[in-house]
Amino acid sequence: MLRARGYTRSWPGEPINRPKGVAEMRSRFFVLFAILLLGCCAIAKAADINGKWKGEMQTSNGPLEINLDLDVDGEKLTGTVANTYGTEQITDGTVKGDAISFIVMAGGGQFKITYKGNVVGQDLKFHVIIGEMGEGDLVAKRVK
Repeated sequence: MLRARGYTRSWPGEPINRPKGVAEMRSRFFVLFAILLLGCCAIAKAADINGKWKGEMQTSNGPLEINLDLDVDGEKLTGTVANTYGTEQITDGTVKGDAISFIVMAGGGQFKITYKGNVVGQDLKFHVIIGEMGEGDLVAKRVK
């Protein structure tokens, strides 16, 4: 009988009987590998939203064209939002997977505008809350 490091074999050619812990460790390794692989796929799936986007939001005064210039670094989102009333800097911007959120302080800080949305196909779809004045939906498409 051959015995080394807990492995046993009665004669050459016979399958090696491994200790019970080896099989459990191998199973744990494969489960951990599968979890890591899925995590990497989720990170790779996150859409690249860097660049210029243009959309339109319906308001009580009619449609309002909104231009976004976005820059993502990890989960941090910066950039600008421009419309007929001017251009404002994005603050508190985050991107987590396909979820996007940021705040714009408009009118010299008088209006807090909150954008929360997702990447849907080739579009950015936001629900926009304009302080206490109202809210609406915005669909933005990449400017080519």
